[in-house]
Amino acid sequence: MADVSSALIALLILSPMGLGIDVLQLQNTDFDYWVSEQDMMLVKFFAPWCKKCQKLAPEYENAATRLKGTVTLAEVDCSANSGMCGRFGVNGYPTLKIFRNGKEAAIYNGPHTAVFTHAEGIVQYMQKQVGPSSVSLHSKADLDAFIDNFDASIVGFFPGHGSTQLAEFLKAAATLRESYRFAHTTKAELGVMHDLHTETVLLFRPPRLHSTFETSIEKYDGPINISGLRKFIKDNIFGICPHVTQDNRDKLKGRDLLTAFYDLDYVRDPKGSKYWRNRVLKVASQFQSRSLSFAVADRREFWKELEQEFGLGLSDSGGPPVVTIRTREGHKYTMREEFTRDGKALERFLEDYFAGYLKRFIKSQPAPERNNGPIKVVVAETFEEIVNDPDKDVLIEFYAPSCRHCKNLEPKYVGLGQKLLGNPRIIIAKMDATANDVPNGYDVQGFPTIYFARVGKKDLPLKYEGPREVKDILKFLEREATHRLGQRSTKDEL
Repeated sequence: MADVSSALIALLILSPMGLGIDVLQLQNTDFDYWVSEQDMMLVKFFAPWCKKCQKLAPEYENAATRLKGTVTLAEVDCSANSGMCGRFGVNGYPTLKIFRNGKEAAIYNGPHTAVFTHAEGIVQYMQKQVGPSSVSLHSKADLDAFIDNFDASIVGFFPGHGSTQLAEFLKAAATLRESYRFAHTTKAELGVMHDLHTETVLLFRPPRLHSTFETSIEKYDGPINISGLRKFIKDNIFGICPHVTQDNRDKLKGRDLLTAFYDLDYVRDPKGSKYWRNRVLKVASQFQSRSLSFAVADRREFWKELEQEFGLGLSDSGGPPVVTIRTREGHKYTMREEFTRDGKALERFLEDYFAGYLKRFIKSQPAPERNNGPIKVVVAETFEEIVNDPDKDVLIEFYAPSCRHCKNLEPKYVGLGQKLLGNPRIIIAKMDATANDVPNGYDVQGFPTIYFARVGKKDLPLKYEGPREVKDILKFLEREATHRLGQRSTKDEL
């Protein structure tokens, strides 16, 4: 028994982990040793007083347990090991870095949330980092198995391991592995199968998305380097009509995008999923040259967004797709006619869209019948008329009815409006940002958020970030307003 106790004590002395803890606790003295012992390690640099670090801690521990035996997760307390954190340029907490074979390889760039990172996001992200950045393929069976995947596959074909182009391909794979799947082969017969007689790269779209409306393979013809491959993949990976999910939707940002939402499930209902997508593809192929991208998505995955952003209630399952368009400027359109199997309704919708006949969808409360108080109530449909009035400066508060800070601000904001009520050149306004679309240019991430729309600069609203006392807001307005404020006098000190 004594021998067992002695062995256990020795184990605890030698190991930077305590019993029941799967996150390595690293110090200045042992950091280099433990990092060099691992093929790959994720290291969290933190400070005990940091609230984000405190929220991340249980998620990080959970991820470490789930990844045990696959990827090692470690952490460094920067308050006790400032030299180590300074060495790796840590200037904010928490900071996560990936190390490979003892050397810093990359900043962790996985899924972020309000609590910084979820365990599931860490697990999925780090699992993609395991193994080589590009898989070596030796046979047709290897190639077939690799491209038979839910995601697209990028495969390089080379004459031998000494190829300089292969070396460039592997550099690109190491850089882009977080976003795409790579493989390579030096087997000439695999290239011949695809009629390749020189070293090049092919992009294979997922088998579930194959259709008669587009090729399932795209060939890269440029010089093989990181920038060229990145552009080639970005331009071709989605094809005419990709399957959009919560995981890949950010990659489609910056486009004018039409999305058809229906009960899409390639596992349980591949036939139905393909049927409706093919109907969209048929129409999309006719409008492909226009400045609009197309996609399909599972309505159940996006039902909250459809309900809140487009007013589309989707309680019933099944049925034809519902169609929306969201532009880069944030404008929204919905197809009110039912999607027909021949695609004619979608064609009419698109013809009206490109002709400029469609009315934008705006989520808006009804405009109030009376609006003469010290605070003008703005809704989405009256925003242009009130806030973008070219002759008036407008201070507008974006609020949420349930927000405690908004309720605390209300009497002060009303007091501000009362002091300026006699000035015809300035408007003090508010808008419920939970019930109305917030226009582009107004970044509302929390409540209350206050902006000032000045005459002549309506396209560049100025965010107010000072104290929320009336006297402080007045000082701001006196400095920024186009004309003198002309305040009402009052006995109360505001």
